[in-house]
Amino acid sequence: TGSESPIVVVLSGSMEPAFFRGDLLFLTNYREEPIRVGEIVVFKIEGRDIPIVHRVLKVHEKEDGKVKFLTKGDNNSVDDRGLYAPGQLWLEKKDVVGRARGFVPYVGIVTILMNDYPKFKYAILACLGLFVLIHRE
Repeated sequence: TGSESPIVVVLSGSMEPAFFRGDLLFLTNYREEPIRVGEIVVFKIEGRDIPIVHRVLKVHEKEDGKVKFLTKGDNNSVDDRGLYAPGQLWLEKKDVVGRARGFVPYVGIVTILMNDYPKFKYAILACLGLFVLIHRE
């Protein structure tokens, strides 16, 4: 797939109605493919661990071949410059983790629930442990 992370879970509602919280995205990241306006990319910002899923709003190609682009969440009223690293106005290809190629709705909600509610995670683990103990031969 060319992507360091071929699947990601949508964690916020910033891309609604295209993607909802908990949707599982399948990514590719082939370096030779150009970045296009309207394409949904997953990118990382320097100093942040969690990747962001947003749509490409503008693309600037320089004469030397360098490409810079600006992103925005479909459900957001402003572009992503406020999310970028201090002093950063554009993203570059090196920031891209992948491009959305497909998705499965709500499959990742379990991941979100386990992170948002740690007790839920322990309850699931306890149930699985109990299941293993009861169904031993």
